[in-house]
Amino acid sequence: MKIAIVAIGRLGRSPEADLVRLYAERATAAGRALGLGPVEVIEVEGRKSGKGSEAEALSAHLAESRVIACDERGRARSSRDFAAEIGRLRDDGVRRLVFLIGGADGLDPDLRARAQDTLAFGPQTWPHALARVMLAEQVYRSVTLLAGGPYHRD
Repeated sequence: MKIAIVAIGRLGRSPEADLVRLYAERATAAGRALGLGPVEVIEVEGRKSGKGSEAEALSAHLAESRVIACDERGRARSSRDFAAEIGRLRDDGVRRLVFLIGGADGLDPDLRARAQDTLAFGPQTWPHALARVMLAEQVYRSVTLLAGGPYHRD
């Protein structure tokens, strides 16, 4: 199952971009034997500012995908539950899983409603750059959990 993190905005050359890339590469390498990956990060820009334009830009990357919208009102999960969900989706034959991260004002309500599920990183509000890092790390952690690796400790 391919996994994509599709996010509004570009991180450019930053420590956050380096971390996202590192975790995506690690998840891709560790996930091959499990039928997971590659993990790709797609950064998009809306043609104009605002949720509607951002939704249009994000929507271009959703074809034939299971979509999970990252949203503060979403469903929080433990790392083990998140890993189990990714494993279930893979086992159910999902070919591509997309995680959406909106812009500064969040996701367009219509786009959020189109997603099959939501994901929250807890009740706090996180900068979008850090949300990408946290998501990429959790995807990597999920792969290592599914592989039975020592990365995750309870």
